[in-house]
Amino acid sequence: MPLQPALSWKIGCSLSVIRGFPPISRADARVLVLGSMPSRESLTQQRYYAHPRNGFWPLITDLFELKGTDYARWVEQLKQHRVAVWDVLRTCFRTGSLDSDIDERTIVTNDFQEFFAGHSKIRRIFFNGAKAESIYLKHVLPKLEAGCASHELRRLPSTSPAHAALSLEQKARAWRVLREPDQGVAR
Repeated sequence: MPLQPALSWKIGCSLSVIRGFPPISRADARVLVLGSMPSRESLTQQRYYAHPRNGFWPLITDLFELKGTDYARWVEQLKQHRVAVWDVLRTCFRTGSLDSDIDERTIVTNDFQEFFAGHSKIRRIFFNGAKAESIYLKHVLPKLEAGCASHELRRLPSTSPAHAALSLEQKARAWRVLREPDQGVAR
């Protein structure tokens, strides 16, 4: 089921309803990187991890030796490496751009049952930060059928500029795990 383009609109004066993006993926993807929900800057630019200080694309372009500086080119090259990118949330209310601004009572997750049915080769899921992991574990994993719930799960340090506890170099060391071979997760 195709998603509508990402949207953000105001409810009253305090909450924004946010709609995420469709996944970056090919059917033969073996790795899935999950964020929580696109930032305001990403929504404005209509691309994943668009904030200029977010470390995602610098890490990924270095890790996978992606060429060029064009977002669309990076996306195509990343898909060739069989890496998919998506967010756990389809919609939510959020007052700002931070994960901590997400109103937990309003979250609607993406349809992972359908996604995994169309991406049966995915073996490993990496969370870009704690919020993506906690929402997935609480709201997605318990609802998945057994065959879709047998992935290797691992939280990585958030690439967000708000997560300044680690340098970009320290984050890059942790993110190298995306290049490691599958650890034999049965499917």
